[in-house]
Amino acid sequence: MYVLPAIDIREGKAVRLVQGDFLQKTIVNHDPVAQAQEFKDAGIQMMHVVDLDGALMGKAANAPLIEAMKKATGLKIEVGGGIRTLKQVDDYVALGIDRIIIGSAALSDPELVKAAVKKHGEKIAVGIDAKNGKVAVSGWLDVSETDYLQMAKEMAAIGVKTIIYTDISKDGTLAGPTFDDYAQLAKIVPNVQIIASGGVSSKADLVKLAELGLYGAIVGKAFYNGTITLADMLEVEKIAD
Repeated sequence: MYVLPAIDIREGKAVRLVQGDFLQKTIVNHDPVAQAQEFKDAGIQMMHVVDLDGALMGKAANAPLIEAMKKATGLKIEVGGGIRTLKQVDDYVALGIDRIIIGSAALSDPELVKAAVKKHGEKIAVGIDAKNGKVAVSGWLDVSETDYLQMAKEMAAIGVKTIIYTDISKDGTLAGPTFDDYAQLAKIVPNVQIIASGGVSSKADLVKLAELGLYGAIVGKAFYNGTITLADMLEVEKIAD
């Protein structure tokens, strides 16, 4: 199982939010490139980057900074946040980004996902964010009536090979992941790589996610708070192998 440390970018800085609330923002590093380099130096293989400004604005607001992170480190990077057109996807691919995450647009515009998968294959992932089992969109500001499992099945049918699932009630809370949700996802879309996001608070959480057979897990606040170290992440990856 890959363990992906997260860098969320807001106004050019690496930050952490609580449950997606921009008013609950903590700057964790004024230089996201330096933060990415720290991950590289520790031996991390892949990181998860969110363009928070992009999520609000509906465009790739921090693409130049993300490109700089990629060039400086050479790490595998998956990027999400405000990706709503095929051109945005194309542009990120052109920058050398390894995986592009389509979030809210996957629910409102499944044709975009189809076109992106047709053109870029496994470089396309879908982010499914849910609250009480229902898919949330628009930077988590709105909750739809669509069940997260149903959406996962629809995305798998399109040809999506990677899904990043977040229980937004857990994001940034260190309350532990919603393990049952991940078990259900792994069962219902067995040919899709599932990446867990939200609530991871300890090395034990990562081990349990690995035991579910997940492809990856994202660590954000727990790293920046010091409850999970980069060494812990690397150790869990070896255990999972």
